[in-house]
Amino acid sequence: MLEFSKIEELKDISALKNKKLDLSVGVVQENPIVGDVAGNLELATKSIDSLLSKRHPDIILFSEMFLTGYPPEDLLLRGDLYKKVEESLKSLATKYPQVPIVIGYPRIVDGNTYNCAGVLHEGKLVHEYKKQELPNYKVFDEKRYFSEGSDPCTFSIKGIKLSITICEDIWHKKAVKQAKEEGAKLILNLNASPFHLNKIKERKEILYDHCKENNLSIVYVNQVGGQDELVFDGNSMAVTPDERNWTLLNGFKTQVDCFDFTMNDKGDLELAETNQPTIDDEKESLLNALVLGTKDYVEKNNFNGAIIGSSGGIDSALTAVIATKALGPERVKTFMMPFKFTADISQEDASSLALNLGIEHKEIRIHEIFESFDETLDLQNIVDPSDKTKENLQSRIRGVILMAISNKIGSLVLTTGNKSETAVGYSTLYGDTAGGFAVLKDVPKTLVYELAKYINSIKEIIPQRIIDRPPSAELAPNQKDSDSLPDYEVLDQIIEEYVEKDMSIDEISKKGLNKKEVERIIKLIDRNEYKRRQGPPGVRITNRGFGKDRRYPITNKFSQ
Repeated sequence: MLEFSKIEELKDISALKNKKLDLSVGVVQENPIVGDVAGNLELATKSIDSLLSKRHPDIILFSEMFLTGYPPEDLLLRGDLYKKVEESLKSLATKYPQVPIVIGYPRIVDGNTYNCAGVLHEGKLVHEYKKQELPNYKVFDEKRYFSEGSDPCTFSIKGIKLSITICEDIWHKKAVKQAKEEGAKLILNLNASPFHLNKIKERKEILYDHCKENNLSIVYVNQVGGQDELVFDGNSMAVTPDERNWTLLNGFKTQVDCFDFTMNDKGDLELAETNQPTIDDEKESLLNALVLGTKDYVEKNNFNGAIIGSSGGIDSALTAVIATKALGPERVKTFMMPFKFTADISQEDASSLALNLGIEHKEIRIHEIFESFDETLDLQNIVDPSDKTKENLQSRIRGVILMAISNKIGSLVLTTGNKSETAVGYSTLYGDTAGGFAVLKDVPKTLVYELAKYINSIKEIIPQRIIDRPPSAELAPNQKDSDSLPDYEVLDQIIEEYVEKDMSIDEISKKGLNKKEVERIIKLIDRNEYKRRQGPPGVRITNRGFGKDRRYPITNKFSQ
């Protein structure tokens, strides 16, 4: 086990305490991979080498659980994981004895597992902090794995007292108050904080409130990258009690940099320089999250590219744009599989989109395949308009073809269903739900249109006719989504209130919505949990997405 020394001062130059002191904090905003302890160690060493080649920071700060990646989930139940973590800590401490390094990892102490951050210096683990506030809501389930810490971790560098906290700690008062009582002037906060709408603003506000209330500064380091359904946006920052004196790293990009502090006449830390890049607007942030989540899912799972069933509709168009931005045009292919209900303009628009994106596009006709199924299953006698067998069969044929192509060329099938369709089951199990990753799984239909318009406002890529046409599955003559569903503005409002806010039928209806329509949509949402449970993962961008975020029992008799 790595030698653990007693808590001691690091280069405590107390004689300088009444003078203006400088402190440089190296921050590593990187993209560790869950479970790749050796790879994450290599990533850490490259980041440190990069910092030391340009600057000489007084301390270097990594993100939460950096060595294992976050969230490692049930990998934390494997004993051999901790052996690899221990070896990596030893390696890191030995390789860089000259500079204190703060890095996150899991550790078992006296039979309890903790989410830890350690300070490595002079070949030793000289300080260790155990996370106190364990999130156990939404996508988080840390109480399944970790025990709570209870003690602060405060130490000095160049006469300045620093304290460590981890992620959720900063959303509460206890750990920050402990740091203040210990005399800390700066909190180093390690994070693995996933993105959702308006998250950057929320973080800055909570950090500033702590700084102002406790008269201290905070360095907040967050990881970057996609991990299954989650996307981590980075946006690491330093915040001081002066609301104007703060700085921010770029979002959705890896970055290694330093936050430099000076001490003012009052003995408080101030940033020597501030950099506040324009925070992405909502649509740009959403697009960045979808692109990064798609890129990392494909690449971290070793697929050579992506394939998409292109319908000539807006969902497949937006999916293709995102995939191309994520992977490059040479690694994206679209396939149009027309049938007798497919409009000519759908084929034209799918082809035009591919041309605009510079991606490979092919048409595969499914008429003969459908006729073979029709004959084998004796479907000719179906006359009930509510019988969806023939409609679903078209979709399932397309799903089989896409999966076969995936097997053949090693590319991942990206499904194109949006959150609105996923919510009410407006999809075909083993048809358009067949695939490996659902890019738009948490994107409501109204937002699909907004993102498409945003993309075209920069450069027209999606044919305007795709945006303007009424949406249709084109599985039956003259079919439109509005035949089965209310206007998407209404549908998306119901979904938001019911799924993201857990509001009742009566509460939703009081917002001016037709109660019978609300009841119908909620029944559809509840009834189609079995479909969602079998669907692929997708990028989470809202406060509450389907999947790990919202876990409803398939079999249940709860009614309102």
